[in-house]
Amino acid sequence: GEGRDAGKPLPAMASHCAHCGTQGVDLKCCARCKVAVYCGADCQKAAWKGHKKTCAPPPTTSPPVSLREVKQKVTAAEAASDWREILKWEGRLDELLERQPDANRAAVLYLFQQAHQMGMPGRDHAEALVRLLGRRIQHLGKMERFRDQGEAMCACGDNLLFLDRGEEAREHYQRARKVGEAHGFYLVECQACQGLGEVAIKDGRHEEGVEMMRHALVAAPLSEEDQTLDVLQALIPVLLNQNDAQAIDEVRPLVARYRKAATAETRRLGLPCFADLDSLGVSARLHEVLGKPQEAVREVRALLDLLRGNSPLVQNMPGMCLQVLSGASTNLEILQPGLGEEDLIQSVEIELAKLRARSGSV
Repeated sequence: GEGRDAGKPLPAMASHCAHCGTQGVDLKCCARCKVAVYCGADCQKAAWKGHKKTCAPPPTTSPPVSLREVKQKVTAAEAASDWREILKWEGRLDELLERQPDANRAAVLYLFQQAHQMGMPGRDHAEALVRLLGRRIQHLGKMERFRDQGEAMCACGDNLLFLDRGEEAREHYQRARKVGEAHGFYLVECQACQGLGEVAIKDGRHEEGVEMMRHALVAAPLSEEDQTLDVLQALIPVLLNQNDAQAIDEVRPLVARYRKAATAETRRLGLPCFADLDSLGVSARLHEVLGKPQEAVREVRALLDLLRGNSPLVQNMPGMCLQVLSGASTNLEILQPGLGEEDLIQSVEIELAKLRARSGSV
């Protein structure tokens, strides 16, 4: 915690500061929780505001002996939405793994992975996930569970990308793509190609990124779990941002496909999903680009209808809802005149203020 010098040397799997991302051999771990690692006291103090939510000394009692006990603890923690209860044991993870047969070690690591995913976003959690996934990838390879290994590589790539470690993310996605292609795992191939596309776009290589996402879109419906919604969610904004005739021609059928798939998913779930919200947002942006203000305003109104009331979307992901509504309503003042929608801008501003307050945004 704050005021404690970073103490013991960094374990072998942790190689980056949880605050600034610096890589080095002289990093130290937090003397209290033995999990977060830093390049020095300055970074540790700077990260304390976020880290204090998860920083706790490991229990003095022995870790659970069996995989069943660990699963029971995770289930109880999930039911209480208290992932911190699971992470209390992370400082003694090596001891816990030693108590497991080889076949169970990857499963134990996965349970800790789930706990950190419940705590995302945050650099502490992302750094921990990279370390856990690195170990899990090794165990899965030894057991020749190649599909799970490929998915773990993609998950590791996602967290590395979040940490702005693009080159390492690219390496993980490339390895995962080879696994997917070699064994016919379309889900792994799709996730890997989407990740490679996102890395390329983040590096400014837009043409390469779009091409990789097109590959992902081909593999998406063939995968064991249809990934079409995920790929469209990533690809469409990239094409819209290019704002040239060729990109707009390509994106028009994709937006229609996205809306159709999102509507089907909402019907299947029995309640609105994020894709339903996001597809309305990109549809509004597309109509704006195409010079169809009435259609754009219609989509913004539909967005507001989804967000109003006690919406699960607003409760569970206010920040993402804020981002979608902000993007869809940016040019409303230009679109609105003469459409008889005098209350729309005011309604949007009220909803944006609510989302900012809920998400903690300024």
